Amino acid sequence: MTFPNQLTLLRIFLTPIFIATLFVESLTYRYISFFLFLIASLTDWYDGYIARKFNSVSQWGKFLDPLADKILVLSTFFALFLIGQVQLWMVLVIAGRDLAITALRIYAMNKKRPLVTSTFAKWKTASQMTAIYIILIYLIVKQKMMDAPGQYSWVQRLESLEVIDKLMYVVTFITATTGVHYLIENRHHVKGFAIAFCRLFLPTTFFS
Repeated sequence: MTFPNQLTLLRIFLTPIFIATLFVESLTYRYISFFLFLIASLTDWYDGYIARKFNSVSQWGKFLDPLADKILVLSTFFALFLIGQVQLWMVLVIAGRDLAITALRIYAMNKKRPLVTSTFAKWKTASQMTAIYIILIYLIVKQKMMDAPGQYSWVQRLESLEVIDKLMYVVTFITATTGVHYLIENRHHVKGFAIAFCRLFLPTTFFS
């Protein structure tokens, strides 16, 4: 197994540990969760950098790397929902988009015709990662406020403005929009995937 793929697997391994720390309302654990997410994020950048620099890009890596990203990001958003920081419908939109693209990617790989990568997908990734970092920092500051009431009154003003909600509205919109663009760019795969999916549930006479 190549080193970039090992880094990708490390990101998957770190995800449940990071998620577990999010549920502990302690300043120490808030810092730990932030740094675990930072390390996981760095492996995402570093594995791609090494793979390109040393020409060790593999088909397995092309599939595993975005899958590891989705596991990390979706797990984080679901955890943030459970601790009351993100609305459920936003998480479902983000998860639905990523699961649909993952299913389409698997279909395309089986057909040995890779998906056309959307240039707008980077906006989706950047917005999601930025939102997560901001929320993690907010959780640290909020925990400090709980430990020292009165010193962080500005946090309460931010909460009254619903900054996190507004940020997540933007992230959800970007995620959904880039998902639609992805499907349009790969509409030939979408058509083939839809036919293959329907064949599992409809009589074969419909497709004879």
